[in-house]
Amino acid sequence: MTVGQSAPSPVPAAPVTPATIPVTTRVTPSASTPPEKPEKSEPSEQSEKSEQSGKSEQSGKSERDSAGRRDMAPDPSEAAPAGLRERKKQRTRGTLLRTAVELFTTRGYDETTIDDIARVVDVSQRTFFRYFASKEEVVFEVQRTVEAHFQEALRDRPAHEPPLDALRNAVLRAWDTLSEAISEVMPVELYLRTFQVIESTPTLLAAHLRRCMEMDEKIARLIADREGLDVDTDPRPRVAVAAFSGVMRITGQLWVRGEDRSMAGMRNITEAYLDRLGPALSTDWRNSATGRPGGAAGG
Repeated sequence: MTVGQSAPSPVPAAPVTPATIPVTTRVTPSASTPPEKPEKSEPSEQSEKSEQSGKSEQSGKSERDSAGRRDMAPDPSEAAPAGLRERKKQRTRGTLLRTAVELFTTRGYDETTIDDIARVVDVSQRTFFRYFASKEEVVFEVQRTVEAHFQEALRDRPAHEPPLDALRNAVLRAWDTLSEAISEVMPVELYLRTFQVIESTPTLLAAHLRRCMEMDEKIARLIADREGLDVDTDPRPRVAVAAFSGVMRITGQLWVRGEDRSMAGMRNITEAYLDRLGPALSTDWRNSATGRPGGAAGG
């Protein structure tokens, strides 16, 4: 039984009226007339109707019970509105995210209020807080997706790769497939502009560095698991990750200040500096030829 449809009502018994009551004539017996033996009475019309009424009531009860069991069963049509509501929530969340980042990159992070974001999207401030706890959470929302993407790529690296090679190959592999993941949330170009906002906003830069430290610890534990080490007794996983993360932060800063601010530009500078990480840690700088990443070697 669907919503709005009432349960079948029991069929009412036929109303008892004077017309339906059998009329009998009382005959006074006389001395010459022997009393008649009472004949076996046939079922009266009233009893027949009462019996039919009982059957109808029983039938109505059965139908109600059957309808009740149908109500208890899941209605496939009720799943559709739930799916529509979920898609609407996702659209609202995505619109709030893109609008906020656009305002941050054009007006500035500190100059943009939550009321500004809500006003542009045409929702209430209360609606904003249903999806995000703060402006800072909005800024790093896509970054969380990027970090998860990199961690998954690191887990997929072959076990025989040395730690620094695994880190390098994982981050480059992540860059190769990152555009598609970001595009599901916002334009890649808009996401890349958030780096400029972070670098130019002290409160966001402090939050970014704090998150980097937390991320370094997660990666160090992943590396320790790969190598079968105890990260709390063997310093090598944290040392390797510290060196790797230092390169990543430096290349991000250089990319922000550079002219090529495309995804390919960030990947290229990251690859060039990561390729120098090993030699920078293991060679004699004074007696070996070194050059700028991607450039000619100098004497």
